[in-house]
Amino acid sequence: MAEATPSFKIFPGQAFPLGASEVDNGINFAIFSQHATTVTLCLSLPQRGELDMLAGGMIEFSLDPNLNKTGDIWHICIEDLPRSNVLYGYRIDGPKDWDKGHRFDSNNVLIDPYAKLVEGRRNFGDAKHKLSKFLGTYDFDSLPFDWGEDYKLPNIPERELVVYEMNVRAFTADESSCLDQDIRGTYAGLIEKIPHLLELGINAVELLPVFEFDEFEFQRRPNPRDHMINTWGYSTINFFAPMSRYGSGGGGAVSASREFKEMVKAMHGAGIEVILDVVYNHTNEADDKHPYTTSFRGIDNKVYYMVDLNNKGQLLNFSGCGNPSFLLGFFCGFPEESIFEMQTWCSSGNTFNCNHPVVMELILDSLRHWVVEYHIDGFRFDLASVLCRGTDGSPLGAPPLIRAIAKDATLSRCKIIAEPWDCGGLYLVGSFPNWDRWAEWNGKYRDDLRRFIKDSSRIKFTLMTLQDQCSLRHAKGARMSIILRCKVQTKDSHGDPGMKGAFATRVSGSADLYRKNKRKPYHSVNFVIAHDGFTLRDLVSYNFKHNEANGEGGNDGSNDNFSWNCGFEGETDNVDIIALRFRQMKNFHLALMVSQGVPMMLMGDEYGHTRYGNNNSYGHDTALNNFQWQQLNARKSDHFRFFSEVIHYRQKHRVFSHENFLDRSDVTWHEDNWDNPDSKFLAFTLHDKGGGEIYLAFNAHDFFVKVSIPPAPPKRRWFRVVDTNLASPDDFVGEGVPGIGSTYNVAPYSSILLEAK
Repeated sequence: MAEATPSFKIFPGQAFPLGASEVDNGINFAIFSQHATTVTLCLSLPQRGELDMLAGGMIEFSLDPNLNKTGDIWHICIEDLPRSNVLYGYRIDGPKDWDKGHRFDSNNVLIDPYAKLVEGRRNFGDAKHKLSKFLGTYDFDSLPFDWGEDYKLPNIPERELVVYEMNVRAFTADESSCLDQDIRGTYAGLIEKIPHLLELGINAVELLPVFEFDEFEFQRRPNPRDHMINTWGYSTINFFAPMSRYGSGGGGAVSASREFKEMVKAMHGAGIEVILDVVYNHTNEADDKHPYTTSFRGIDNKVYYMVDLNNKGQLLNFSGCGNPSFLLGFFCGFPEESIFEMQTWCSSGNTFNCNHPVVMELILDSLRHWVVEYHIDGFRFDLASVLCRGTDGSPLGAPPLIRAIAKDATLSRCKIIAEPWDCGGLYLVGSFPNWDRWAEWNGKYRDDLRRFIKDSSRIKFTLMTLQDQCSLRHAKGARMSIILRCKVQTKDSHGDPGMKGAFATRVSGSADLYRKNKRKPYHSVNFVIAHDGFTLRDLVSYNFKHNEANGEGGNDGSNDNFSWNCGFEGETDNVDIIALRFRQMKNFHLALMVSQGVPMMLMGDEYGHTRYGNNNSYGHDTALNNFQWQQLNARKSDHFRFFSEVIHYRQKHRVFSHENFLDRSDVTWHEDNWDNPDSKFLAFTLHDKGGGEIYLAFNAHDFFVKVSIPPAPPKRRWFRVVDTNLASPDDFVGEGVPGIGSTYNVAPYSSILLEAK
């Protein structure tokens, strides 16, 4: 080991704060490790060297447990270190007892979990630096970021949100964005496209993971996915550092951090909130078969990850990460009546030990950091049911971490949203522990809307039994065949039978799920489409997934998406099929935007983005995922226009965003046929206390339905605003078209909206 440079004066240091901090007599470093026996701080002071070459050139400081340790925190203070441009990490050793959960290896230089910035390769997808190391860094030289004198947080009430789920890189990476090459796929690129978001009408973006991750993680060893690049980012290296390669011009971690703040500031200036998709359920460190030790595993595996001490220290897996990670991941998110068959491996993973007191405080500190330092408005928690498990993996009735997030003062202004399921079968839609604060991705909304609106003339699968319980905790690391035994039934009908009541329940706010305690309709985040699964266009273009490009033999991704191809699988020149597909997309969008709760749409659906049937496109840094701006321009006057107008219409009419659940004075259901499973027509009127009324009808039949229109309120008459069967611009007329009589002939697979004015 290299000797400490004599010119540095060393002090014992202090235990808090964790990470690197500036103190009166130098730079203090503090790291937690309960089970470590030796800790060595490693420093590199390059102007800008090759990270691949650091192993032999780092200055190392061995920490004396008698001087540099307080409790389980190791610390040291070094005088005269530069206040920036220093890379640092740790070598840590400890017990070699694998069966007790330890994975120490002092050969690895580890990233500090509390590093606020992380340096690695400078440019996204730079294959020349594929194996670059990642190390922590700090910056105490830069002036505080100037948020501006007139700056203010949007503070949009939850019930008024319209969320746009998007990927920072994919939004502008394509050359059709017409941005300078240096800012394509960056935070700065996103700033340039804020006018598009405003024109669309959304007021919140939900960014796919922006914590530091390694896009080349699939290429570390030969495997079926080694041709892909991780473009979604669900593989966190560090919970404090912004993704440095989303910064422009290869500027590195410090520059990317500042650019991220510029992006948030610009978003807020436009009245758009920024919500982060955060991944605290697992990390990038893989499993025991193919470990990639960069931080937590080597610092204190037994603390940071769930370990089965009754099974030779096997790592538990509730996050679907392991071998293969994404195949197992798509067992998640579907309720008991899910419809597909799957066989997979139940291997070890790296499920984060979220309710361990030390890990819980790390997560809370991370969240507070993003709120205080970056002014983030909210968080969507990936596989949040993992955060509801105890240290042994068992579900907790009142998870300490979930409660702490709900009660935390710093987070009190934030939106907090759970993806309320995990890959161990803990499905909590409608029952996620919430303290009246947590909202949820409503997976039942997604499924019920798809099943009502789509055609179902193809084969159906109905779940019968689960042969082997899908509980990875009891899989013991062995191969376990997870088979959903199915009964095959065929129906020559349009739309899944008996879905009308469920559809009505979902569009009216899912009171069956959320009318509990003090919960509100906006605790349901409604969505038809999200980043995983089909895009909206693919939902109406494919009956089957087409994931061959992923390299897993088509075994990854959900096998049933409640989709309908409108009569032909995939791309077609048939004008009738194309027209039906765009009509169906409009039906889904209208239903989403008139539903009580918070609507969320996916980036690209506003022009009809296709991934050509790939419903698991996490590893494609190509046009498959990238926003196609030329397609947007081609559809600006029709498809985009409809999507934008409907969003703006929602925001102008509070009748779609009630503070409380609907009662009889808020809605009239024009229905006396609830019990007929073959009835796929639903009409209802939403009443505005101010006298305005909105009439809506959805026809999922393959024939016209002549419906009686209720009388308009006194001194008002009905105007047609929406008829999805009509071509643009008649499909949406904001001021309304008069002349609506006592009946209306609603076309097959279409929907209408009438306004009383």
